[in-house]
Order: sequence, then C-alpha cells, then structure tokens
Amino acid sequence: MNAEGTTTSEKASEAAEPEGTEGSRRRRLIIPERFFTFQSYVALVLVFLAAVIFSPRRDGGIVFLDSDNLLNIVRAVSEIGILAVGVTFVILVAGIDLSVGAVLGLAATGTASLMMVNDMGMALTVLTILAIGLTFGAAQGYLSARLGIQAFIVTLAGMQIARGLARIWSGGQGIPLAYGEGPGLAPETFALLNSRTFNGTVPIPALIFAAVGAIAIVVVRKTVFARHIYAIGGNERAARLSGIPVLRVKIAVFAISGLLAALAGIIHAGQLNQGSPNDGMTYELDAIAAVVIGGTSLMGGVGTVSGTLAGALLLGILNNILALNNIDTNVQMLIKGGIIIAAAGVQTFRSRK
Repeated sequence: MNAEGTTTSEKASEAAEPEGTEGSRRRRLIIPERFFTFQSYVALVLVFLAAVIFSPRRDGGIVFLDSDNLLNIVRAVSEIGILAVGVTFVILVAGIDLSVGAVLGLAATGTASLMMVNDMGMALTVLTILAIGLTFGAAQGYLSARLGIQAFIVTLAGMQIARGLARIWSGGQGIPLAYGEGPGLAPETFALLNSRTFNGTVPIPALIFAAVGAIAIVVVRKTVFARHIYAIGGNERAARLSGIPVLRVKIAVFAISGLLAALAGIIHAGQLNQGSPNDGMTYELDAIAAVVIGGTSLMGGVGTVSGTLAGALLLGILNNILALNNIDTNVQMLIKGGIIIAAAGVQTFRSRK
C-alpha cells in the first residue's frame, strides 16, 4: 500500500479497466454495426419471406412466386428505382431532389410530343429529352451550390416549373402514342419499351433498371468522383479546404438526378403509350423512401446504391403482395409509411451509437 492508500493490485486493475471496457464495448457494438451495414438486405429478405407466407394460392401454387409476377414486380419498380439511384447521389452530398417526379412527367410529355407532333425520330427524341433532364438538374445544382439556396427550396420550385413546362408543352392534355410509318405516328421501335426480351420473359424496362443500377454501383465503388461525393456529404467545409471542387460535384450529382429522371420519363411514356403532364405525381416520395429504406443517411456521407436498389425492390414487393391480397389502398399507405419511419429510426439509432 502506498501513501495514498492504494495497493499495487488495485492500481493495476484500475489501469486495465478502461481497456477492458473499450474492448467489451466494441464487442457489444459489432453486431449492431453489421446489422446497419446490411439493414436494407435484411429488410428485403424479411419482406420477401412475408410475401411468400401471406401470398394467395392458386391451383396449389404460390401466386407471388410465379415467374411472371416476379418479373412484373421488377418492371413496375424500374421507374422508381431509376429515380431513386439519381436521388441517392444527391442525398449523399446532404442534398435533396423533390423535382424528379415532375421531371419524369416533363420527359414523358416531351417524348410523346416530339414523336407525335414534331415527327422526330426515336434516337433524336431520346437524346433531346435526356439533354433536357440533364440541363434541368444541373441548373438546380448550380442555384443550390453557387447561390447557397437550400436544395429543398430549389427543387420544390423546380417541381412546379417542370409541371408548368409540361402543361404548356402539351396544352394541359395527355398525348397518346400511336405507332407506324408516316407523319403523326411514333416509330414502332419505341414500342419495344413495353415489350419483353429473352423469349418474351424479361421486361425491357427491368433490363434498363438493372443496367443503370450496375453502372451506378461501379461509379460509387471505383471512382474518385464518388470519394468526393462522400467527402462533401461527410464534411463539406473540410472537403472544400482539402481542394475538392465542391461546386462542380454538386452540380454533377443534380445533373445525374435530372438525367435519370428524364430516362425514367422516356420509359414511362413507352410503357403507358402516352405522355401526360400529370405523370410521375408523388414518384419523388417513393424514390426518397427507397433511398431511406436502403440505408442512405439524409444527413449525407453515408449510403450505397446497392442499398437503394434493395429499398426499391422492397417497396415493389410490398406493393405487389398488398395488391394480391386486395388490401385497401389507404391501409397500404399506412403500412408503407410505418416502414419508412422504421428505416429512419434505425438511421437515427445508428448515428447515436
């Protein structure tokens, strides 16, 4: 015992306690952290299993697991999924894009108008519409990043502007697509967006969705651009001081979001054989929901494209199984709202941990 009345063994135990406590704390956190990493995939598997369990039966078979039904889920979710990929890039830099649904409507309207009214070919129409979406998104990114206006306000205004432009372009009316050769008819090749490939099994929109997702995953995992996105979302001031071109990156992510919204609008027009200024209403909410369910933090800097794809598929499966069971649409809204709140709650718990 020394002058302070503490034995050597007691001192040794006190010195060892923080290290042991830290080690035990890390052991306690390893399971929750792994859960956070795979939360979207765990949720997707659970919803898939629930869909199998509660699926109606027909001729002794599970309706949900029918190959046509599963492919229809991917087809139905393709537009929201493409929108969600674009929104993921914006949210990763701590932004938000509320205009994607309206840009989809503008793109669908413009696609139908250019082919039916202006007799423009398919290739030129697609390029023109994609350029419009890219420019619209880049303009929103510039206003937000350069002028310092909150992205919420800029894209909320952008949503109204896109709807207004679509109504002016179409005279407030939907433009139906009729296929054939000659003036006033859309090229028959455009009808392929409403068809299937691989011996009539896989919907074309599903393939486009898969291609967009794959490209986005490669960009996020392999490029310097993606590292800049995560750095800005994590700490914009530090990113700026380290030499990252914050303005250009922010403009680029909004441009990507606008480009993919336009692509989704083209697919939408092809699937419904029309373009209307009312197309895409509330789609932005489903896209943001898919991103949140996929584990991307609304505060920026945390998230993955693969998680967003899982979130989009989860919503598609949920919509499908609720419809198969003839669940009231109001109840469907309540269920989806509860899932979104749960996903946001998991993110909040993760940030506190």
